[in-house]
Amino acid sequence: MSILRFILRLAVLLLAGGLSACASGGGGPMASDPGVSYPGIDCAPFARELSGLELYGPAATWWDQAAGRYTRASRPVLGAALVLQREPRLPSGHVSVVSRILGPRQIEVTQANWLAGRLAVDQLVVDVSARNDWTEVRVWWPPIGQLGSHAYPAYGFIEPSAPASHEELVQTAPMAARLALTANVGRPPPRARLMVSGAL
Repeated sequence: MSILRFILRLAVLLLAGGLSACASGGGGPMASDPGVSYPGIDCAPFARELSGLELYGPAATWWDQAAGRYTRASRPVLGAALVLQREPRLPSGHVSVVSRILGPRQIEVTQANWLAGRLAVDQLVVDVSARNDWTEVRVWWPPIGQLGSHAYPAYGFIEPSAPASHEELVQTAPMAARLALTANVGRPPPRARLMVSGAL
């Protein structure tokens, strides 16, 4: 009986690892830091505020919007937006901001709403693409304390206009989250990094 329960619980946790989305329904028991609660936060307004990229609308549309306006790349840089494509688990896509580069196929991102209504800083993302070009990634899933089992298709990275440091991104994230909650009122330009730096 206990072995059967263990197998069923493990199957549920593995399934949960693949069910994250930009507007996910949230998960079960937390095996690692689920991030800070910001009810109603969405990934795109938060990523806009943190990266400074003036891109609007659903996350999956950012890649095409960036054409001719920002550098689009297949390699990460600090402060760049990682754009995931639409797929059944991500009907609007997903966007996060590169906060650390750990190696050629491993980065950490700061993102909103990977777990519903949560802001998470420095979460692992791994390139699992066949060509090592970041077109397919696996993302950390806090409810199980490890990478999710599902590989998500990615467009790549949209580079910011101004460079960023890890310290700046971490310091700016709470302000970016607060501003993102009001970002659907009109289309204000990103302000978080300017406010933290004292430029506003």
